[in-house]
Amino acid sequence: MEYQYNSSYLTRDGRPWFPVMGEMHYTRYRQELWEESLRKMKVGGVTIVSTYVIWLHHEEEEGVFDFSGCRDLKRYVELCDRVGLKVFLRLGPWVHGECRNGGFPDWVAALGKEGVKLRSNDDTYLRYVRRYWEQVYARVKGQMDEDGGPVIGVQLENEYGHVGGQRGEEGEAHMRTLMALAKEIGFRVPLYTATGWGGACIGDALPVMGGYCEAPWDPSTGELAANTNYIISHVRNDSLIACDHHVEGAVTFDESRFPYLTAELGGGVQVTSHRRPVAEGRDIGAMSTVKLASGVALLGYYMYHGGSNPKGKLSTLQESRATGYANDLPEINYDFNAPVRQYGTISDTYKEIKLLAAFLQDFGEDMAALSAEIIPEDVKPEDMHTLRTSCRHDGTHGYVFFNNYQRRRRMDAHKAVVFKGITDRGEAAFPAVDLESGAYGFFPYHMQLGDAMLVSALATPYCRLEGGGNSEGQQDHMDTTYVFYGDYEPRYCWKDGREADILHLSREDALNAWKVTLDRDYLVLCDNYVWEEEGRLAVTGGADTRIRTYPALQTIPDGFVEKGTEGRLTVYERHLELPRAEAEFSAVSGDEDSVVYEITVSYPEEKGRDRLSGRDTLLWLQYAGFGMEIYCGEEKINDHFYTGQQVPVSLGYFGFPEKLRVKVNALREDTAVFLEQWPEMENGRVCRLEAVTVTEECR
Repeated sequence: MEYQYNSSYLTRDGRPWFPVMGEMHYTRYRQELWEESLRKMKVGGVTIVSTYVIWLHHEEEEGVFDFSGCRDLKRYVELCDRVGLKVFLRLGPWVHGECRNGGFPDWVAALGKEGVKLRSNDDTYLRYVRRYWEQVYARVKGQMDEDGGPVIGVQLENEYGHVGGQRGEEGEAHMRTLMALAKEIGFRVPLYTATGWGGACIGDALPVMGGYCEAPWDPSTGELAANTNYIISHVRNDSLIACDHHVEGAVTFDESRFPYLTAELGGGVQVTSHRRPVAEGRDIGAMSTVKLASGVALLGYYMYHGGSNPKGKLSTLQESRATGYANDLPEINYDFNAPVRQYGTISDTYKEIKLLAAFLQDFGEDMAALSAEIIPEDVKPEDMHTLRTSCRHDGTHGYVFFNNYQRRRRMDAHKAVVFKGITDRGEAAFPAVDLESGAYGFFPYHMQLGDAMLVSALATPYCRLEGGGNSEGQQDHMDTTYVFYGDYEPRYCWKDGREADILHLSREDALNAWKVTLDRDYLVLCDNYVWEEEGRLAVTGGADTRIRTYPALQTIPDGFVEKGTEGRLTVYERHLELPRAEAEFSAVSGDEDSVVYEITVSYPEEKGRDRLSGRDTLLWLQYAGFGMEIYCGEEKINDHFYTGQQVPVSLGYFGFPEKLRVKVNALREDTAVFLEQWPEMENGRVCRLEAVTVTEECR
């Protein structure tokens, strides 16, 4: 396929293309579980996987390269191809990514103290970059798009000229030098990108932007101002990103020349020692909807999949104040409150993003080509009274967007709102609708659905379900069902009385809905997740799992029994004998600064408890303190800064250990830290493991 772009959107084989990109760092996850996670990403609607290629993780010792185990880039890219995902390699050489030295090995960082000008056209620096990139290319040779492989894009550097590096023409020249070097080595791809926020240099690359629901890197330990990412706006720059560097300047490029693309919409946020925001599903769902309303043409999430920092040979590998950065991060934990979390569990954010990703898979070609008209403009983030709206349209049809959500604020309700879709012949009016505080979404108007035109509806399109085709292999439009969702009275209005087949879901059902293609397209409702595996439906759940499908399945998954219907949905249930592990915990030592607990896990005798085949046992730890460290034997396997959330631990990820040791560090009421909700204190201090619960998961 041919990938290009114009000033408004990306194209694939000459047609508008609206992909969803999700970041997953292969070096921060167990390699045996990569394929499982990549399949979760794909069924969640991700079409491109992006990943940093972190220099520190591959050449911690000078001249000693490690591409084994979780560092096996070759295998990771091959698995992306096998699963059907395209790849963006974010090559750096400086990446940040909450890594020690921004991803530079210590010996590279030391060169800067010896007179080598890092992140510049210094010959010595470029010689080391070339050597490293040649090693990387040797692992992905033959996987570029021109070779028929999945790698369609390369990002050069990160926040260059905003967080370190040079500014102005020297900075632009360095970015051009990096691009020329990458091409010379063999990284010849259709798309080269560079982060464009905060005055960063882009050279001749395609700028990509970002936006986060909070700023855990901000030095403040108080409540931040209302977040600008919930304002529908033509302003692409997020001034919050890396605001701790205090670099002025919005953008360095002419925005009219480039489509509005994002590579770092926060799929969550990684907490720091001093600032612990909790990114929830609706935070990310509303922000993503706002970006669509603002005219964005690529939804790219950082992170989409959390993970754990790998073990270093010489040091810990996380960002810290001890290594000259402004923030302290957990040594191991890189959960990020991401859609797919540290050990592969899915979050409410995953389901929120899926609502938009599923829509874009089936209707993104249309959406990409529609420009955004924002009404009203110049709304301020602290304005809790004005409904934020826009219309993406081409003069004949489009979508009206609304946002009445502002994180950690309450907005006014709006009664009897009448949306008006913009057309060249006037306005297409919708029925009146009441919008409460926290509401966000979009509605279509003049939407062509096969041979029918939907004039308007107070419902949102989710996906299109195609049948298996007729005897000549051609798709019959009469065998197409369009899935919409929403909790308002939908009021579908059709032109000339000709209707398409609509399956309407509540918003809650849509969050738990999955489009899966087997012998035909199916919609599967499941409160965990499902995917296609070797032509069959794979369902993840517990001992008692219930799914609903449209239409009825031709092949029922193993262990499921048909139980009747609910409206147009067919119900199936599975009851498994999943002997449940049990966990007990007790304090074994402690003082004023910390308490150590021992967790004992008892596993019933059974066969098939194997994480690699989809059988896992999860511990959920509820605690209160400054933070927590988890040990298996003498090895620290995880750590966590307290946020008030339960902390999941996959026992299967660690081979089902029978004993864990947990050290909870004390939090005091005078600690300089931002928490959204403080725990209950005793004598100005808290340090306790409160509960350990067990759940079983089976695919």
